[in-house]
Amino acid sequence: MSRDGDARGLEAEAAAAAEAARELREAAAALVATRAAEEDALRRRAVALDADVRRLQGSLPALDPSTVDKVEEELERARVAITDSDVASFLPSKRNGKFLKTFLGPVNVRVARKEDKLKIKDEYNNYRDRTAYKFLLFPSILLLLRWWIWDGCLPAWAVQIYQAWLLFLYTSFALRENVLIANGSDIRPWWIYHHYLAMLMALISLTWEIKGQPDCSSKQRGVQLFLRWAIMQGVAMHLQNRYQRQRLRTRIALGKAKRMDVVAGETAGVEGQLLLLYPVLFILQGFEAYVGVLLLQTALHGLASEWQVVVCGILLVVMAVGNFVNTVETLVLKLRFKAKMKRAKSRQDRPHEN
Repeated sequence: MSRDGDARGLEAEAAAAAEAARELREAAAALVATRAAEEDALRRRAVALDADVRRLQGSLPALDPSTVDKVEEELERARVAITDSDVASFLPSKRNGKFLKTFLGPVNVRVARKEDKLKIKDEYNNYRDRTAYKFLLFPSILLLLRWWIWDGCLPAWAVQIYQAWLLFLYTSFALRENVLIANGSDIRPWWIYHHYLAMLMALISLTWEIKGQPDCSSKQRGVQLFLRWAIMQGVAMHLQNRYQRQRLRTRIALGKAKRMDVVAGETAGVEGQLLLLYPVLFILQGFEAYVGVLLLQTALHGLASEWQVVVCGILLVVMAVGNFVNTVETLVLKLRFKAKMKRAKSRQDRPHEN
């Protein structure tokens, strides 16, 4: 009898569990349906408001110059409020670019939660900081060992390890930046293209024949120049990372930039840092072009017969010119921003003067 009673008790408990599971499934389905309806309504509102803001921004040229700055500022605050909050998850998502599709396939890399997006951005910034130290350290060690241990000749394996690291580095940068763009970050297209070109240069330089003795110094001249340029690049990355982080925090506090933005080009910035940063950037760009031209001259004079020397020289010149143009555009945007701020301040002071 006890066994029959136990069996009936288990059957009753199993039936109750099955009924509870059915009720829970129906409640979950009802909740999902309700949430889907609410999300659809929010999505329609978000898309409509985003379209209105874009339409109003397109009408700014028709406004009177005395009022356009105030209207533009209000619309910019509205745009940031939409794109830099959970509302952004209800806007149509950007498709993955060809680069992400090539490496990841048709995978959706967009993150729904704002906190997770910010973690991706913070990790990217931390990666940039760590990379700046390595960019400065690795070539310095190679040049030091060349003089101290290797009797003026760099071994091929050491240079190839360094170039393999550069290929990994620039590929990682490009992947991370494409993921950030898919999640709403504002990154200038040139920096993405710059990393594509740098990836190509690192890949080609992996096949660069590193010749030793005799006359090692002249045969490895291009490699030595490249390492010296990399040291300057590390110094510039340190300065640029600190400056960009500080100016972006200022714009976010003013409501003129999104927390997911990486670089904001038209901000006023800190004058002391600008006076140091921009001369370093222009010197670096000039040296980058100089190294590229020297590589081309080395090939033309017959000191290096490898086609890799010619291609790397051309890529360095192209990247130097692109960096220079982008830096000048940033300076122009800064001057325009400062002029607009002065106009707004003068209009605010006129009523007090009267």
